[in-house]
Amino acid sequence: MSSDAPSSEAESYETLERPRAVRAAESGLAKLPLAGPLDKLSTLRALDTAVSPLQNAVQKLPLGGLRDVLHGRWLGHPLHPALVQLPIGAWMSAGVLDMLPGTRRASRVLIGTGILAAIPAAASGSVDWAELHKPQLRTGLVHGAANTVALGLYAASLAARARGRECRGRMLGFAGLTVAGAGAMVGGHLAYRQAVGPNKAEPVQHLVGKGWHPVGKADSFPVGQASSATLGEVALLVYREPSGETRVLADRCSHQSGPLSQGTVADGCVTCPWHGSTFRLTDGWNVGGPATAPQPCFESRVREGFLEVRLPDAAPDED
Repeated sequence: MSSDAPSSEAESYETLERPRAVRAAESGLAKLPLAGPLDKLSTLRALDTAVSPLQNAVQKLPLGGLRDVLHGRWLGHPLHPALVQLPIGAWMSAGVLDMLPGTRRASRVLIGTGILAAIPAAASGSVDWAELHKPQLRTGLVHGAANTVALGLYAASLAARARGRECRGRMLGFAGLTVAGAGAMVGGHLAYRQAVGPNKAEPVQHLVGKGWHPVGKADSFPVGQASSATLGEVALLVYREPSGETRVLADRCSHQSGPLSQGTVADGCVTCPWHGSTFRLTDGWNVGGPATAPQPCFESRVREGFLEVRLPDAAPDED
């Protein structure tokens, strides 16, 4: 008998033991053609007529320091995913209560709570959306439009219930929940398929080995000017201070991978040329959004005329 027969028999047994409904559901989900249509949202150029004016309007809002608060810079990751939990949770709970007797008042309270909670969630999502690439902006516009429709349906549901039209209110509520669910699906695609929100600089620590690494002759990097270098797969920003210190950061911005070496250096910080995130050269700290994560910062030294760098948590020098 073949050596893999026991494994095959075990797999067959497991398959037979699993409920037919579970196997049918898995088979059906595997055949759902969702990824393709969701991917196509980012290519719909017809959306650009709405994207550009809306993006400009959001960027020009006089939010001041509130903009970074809404981005979630203080939190260390985007604030929007955390805020959406309350309206979605409230509306889902209201949907469950709508199927039970004697819960009219509780359902109204939950729907009203969800409507109020949707306002800061939409505000945080809007400022994040305005700082994306064009394909992401298109998908994000569909996501926002679906959530706006859901909010309108819930407002209509609450109004109908207030007028005593309970059945109509419940139907509008279920419609709102359906649209909100579709909007959440697009939002998940935006976050995980199109990588909106994750820290783009996080892989650096896994791509750079321990110890010191040469990146080029020290005098090949101009004084007082941002320049670029490479360390294996990692792009670096190198800045030589007039004082003689050399600052080295990961070059690709943690927000959307913008080239920091092409940005502006002023007051000890570098500003990304793509979306304006600002990082301190001494430690990579993000002092201004939309980036919510700092840049990996390298220690540097000059040995025999060559600039060498290492990550701060690398193994100590064994020389």
